[in-house]
Amino acid sequence: MKRDVLKQAAEQFGTPCYVYDLDAIVQRVHLLRTLFDNEFQISYAIKANPNAALMNALNPVIDTFDASSFAEVKRALAAGMPAGRVSFSGPAKRPTEITGAVDAGLGELVIETLQEARTASDHARSLGRRQPCLVRLNPLKVPRKFGASMAGTPSQFGIDEEDMETVLPHIAKLDGLELIGFHIYSGTNCLDAEAIADNFGIFIDIFRKAQDITGIRPSLLIFGSGFGVPYLQDEKELDHDRLRELVLPLVADLRKDPIFAETRLTLELGRWLVAPFGWLLTRVISAKTSRGSEFRACDAGFNNHLAACGMMGSVFRRNWRYINLSNPDGIPALYTLVGPLCTTIDRLAVDVDLAEVRVDDLLAIPQSGAYGLTASPTRFISHPDPREIVLRQGKATDVSEALLNHWA
Repeated sequence: MKRDVLKQAAEQFGTPCYVYDLDAIVQRVHLLRTLFDNEFQISYAIKANPNAALMNALNPVIDTFDASSFAEVKRALAAGMPAGRVSFSGPAKRPTEITGAVDAGLGELVIETLQEARTASDHARSLGRRQPCLVRLNPLKVPRKFGASMAGTPSQFGIDEEDMETVLPHIAKLDGLELIGFHIYSGTNCLDAEAIADNFGIFIDIFRKAQDITGIRPSLLIFGSGFGVPYLQDEKELDHDRLRELVLPLVADLRKDPIFAETRLTLELGRWLVAPFGWLLTRVISAKTSRGSEFRACDAGFNNHLAACGMMGSVFRRNWRYINLSNPDGIPALYTLVGPLCTTIDRLAVDVDLAEVRVDDLLAIPQSGAYGLTASPTRFISHPDPREIVLRQGKATDVSEALLNHWA
């Protein structure tokens, strides 16, 4: 992204603000299809970034929206996605959300518990229908090198692998459900191609076991991708070519089995598609030296970007990448960047190496297209919400109201 474009957006719309490059995001989708020779369909996980304008741009180029709440289901439908191409996953679905999903005619309801399955089945039967569903499975293991793991430990997600033989037959027999396949998402933000491929191999083994237990001919299998993006200064981009080399043979081997020859395979992902093409822009409000440390206070803090502050699942806080857009050629120095909140934990970065940072300088936090605004406690201390700006065909547009108007 050209620095001048970001600086112009900040001048035009003010800070703090998020900027999303929609054209680059759409191209990322095309790259993904090419990477795997169209073997996988693409499902966008709305939770990564539910901005309505972004979803409108994605709608024509992806296959499915995956919602993790019924409000996200409504956002998918508002973006023009047919109900039959919306899936609904996530734990602790309220009974009204489950019945609402059935009423809406969603393409796939992702079952996390036997209780959810019974609730959905009972409601579908009362309507004289059968609801297509997938069962989420929780593996016993996940390879190392994933940012967060949801497997191998007690979890709120899905049916544990060791419980499949007990639970799956009950779900498969429910009159109001049509079990069409299985779903696994066990690890996030991985930058290692070998680890992702190993994880996909684990998925395939579990999918085969689940099929054998239920006896169904799956029409859909969802692979929670876990593809990562480099947030930290010492991290490298995921090797996409290597990933292709490792994953395509796994798919080819699965296709050799007549039971899976025609099964639709879907990659569910959000971060990898949108994170690299979003930036949070923040202005330096004040400067001070305190006991040998150079502090720069900004108009954005963890209220605007919890993840960048290392407060979204990180065990050890490490500095994200930052760019001084106003003074890129300044003499480098170490700075502690803080936000506007009245708490000592509001630190964007500690001793981060940046070109000289002065009052009124504009800083950019790259890789901010996912898990930014809506993953942050924006109401804390009631500072102004960041604007959301999209770039499309060279034009910058404020779409903040689109987010507010479509949220339900």
